[in-house]
Amino acid sequence: MSLVPDSAVLEQWWQRYRGELTGYCYRMLGSAFDADDAVQETLVRAWRSLDRFDEARGKPRSWLYAIATNICLDMLRGAERRARAVDLGPASRPGEALGRPLPEERWVLPVPDGRLDPAEVVAARETIRLAFVAALQHLPPRQRAVLILRDVLRWKSAEVAGLLGGTVAAVDSALQRARTTLRAPGPADPLDEAGRRLLDGYCDAFERHDVDRLVSLLHEDATMSMPPFAWWLRGREDIRRALLAPAAGCLGSRLVRVAANGSPAFAQYVPTGPGGAFEPRALVLVDVRAGRIAATTSFLNTDRLFPLFGLPPSLGGP
Repeated sequence: MSLVPDSAVLEQWWQRYRGELTGYCYRMLGSAFDADDAVQETLVRAWRSLDRFDEARGKPRSWLYAIATNICLDMLRGAERRARAVDLGPASRPGEALGRPLPEERWVLPVPDGRLDPAEVVAARETIRLAFVAALQHLPPRQRAVLILRDVLRWKSAEVAGLLGGTVAAVDSALQRARTTLRAPGPADPLDEAGRRLLDGYCDAFERHDVDRLVSLLHEDATMSMPPFAWWLRGREDIRRALLAPAAGCLGSRLVRVAANGSPAFAQYVPTGPGGAFEPRALVLVDVRAGRIAATTSFLNTDRLFPLFGLPPSLGGP
């Protein structure tokens, strides 16, 4: 007869699996905030049902994933699909109005690398990229869970069937449908020495507002978007024109490097505060592919995202 684990044992399990559970819930939900909520609720439910856990019938990791999966499926019931701006409509033109901002629940949001399992950030980096997580949102929730568990976390079909309460045949069928539907992006460049030089050059040009230099580092068909607005641009020339506009608000920026979605990212501050203090403008994720920058996504809801990343509310002026 198995012994009932105590709270100290649950705490050990929690410390061991919390990072990977956060990564799993983030891929499922497309929001670091929702993932945090799901993981916290997983702990609450695990605590409440701890006396019913029987290790002879299943491992702690599988048990916690089963709880987290049910929570994610509940949260996704009736929810709108999260997306990137490029998924919502055709490209805009420089000078066009930004339009009305869309609510936070419409967007795939970034996640700090520090909230994830460090080994997963290295080994499964592509699967936490913003573009990949956005692609996952096109899948029905159960197919999404199957694909993440099988193709990302490398669970066996029998293990997934046990977690979801179905058959191996049903899991394999769902996986095949998910693979057919998923349009995963190509691999991003590793952040090697060449990548670091590219990003150093980009950040230097950004802070100096050297638009010509910035644009020279982009792919010809690069994209630029600014959630929470559905407005986005494609192509070097349109991006150059937008960055040169007086309302662009980039002049005099200071950048602080952060780690988000296994990708290069930085916090942008601009000198608009009292006494020349630098105030938050955007959290910018940079997608590097084939030696150039393929996309930048500037999240403007800094009041929510900067605290999530542990960023200061302002930087001192000169």
